[in-house]
Amino acid sequence: MKANITVIRKLYPIIVFIVIVTGCGFQKPDYLKVMTATELNQVMQKQDIFLVDVHTPEQKHIKGTDLFIPYNDIEHYKDKLPKDKNTAIYLYCEGGPMGNAAARSLYELGYRNLTNLEGGTKAWSKAGLDFE
Repeated sequence: MKANITVIRKLYPIIVFIVIVTGCGFQKPDYLKVMTATELNQVMQKQDIFLVDVHTPEQKHIKGTDLFIPYNDIEHYKDKLPKDKNTAIYLYCEGGPMGNAAARSLYELGYRNLTNLEGGTKAWSKAGLDFE
C-alpha cells in the first residue's frame, strides 16, 4: 500500500503537466477567428471571399470554394495563395481540426486574417447549406 502511494506521489507532477499541456492544445489560438456555418454563409452572401478546403482526403466542397490545399502541405501551394498577406482567408475541413492546423501553417507564412469554419463541413451540412 505504501509503495502505491509513493508511486502516485512521483507520478502526480507528470500527470498534472500532461493535463495542462494537452488542455492548452484545445484552446483557439489568438491569430485565428472561428465562424459558424450560418455566419460564414452570411459573409459569403455579402462579399466575394477566398475560401479554402484543407481536408484530406479531398471531399465535397462548399459551393464557392476557391481552392483545395491539403492542410499538411500548405507550403507547396504558396503560389496559389493571395500575395497580400492581409487578405482574409476562410478555411474549412470536415470537422475543424485540419483547418486549425492549416491556419497555423498560414500564420507561419505571414498571413494574418485567418478564419476557420467551426465544425467544418459537418456543421455546414447540418445547417442545410449547399455543396458543389
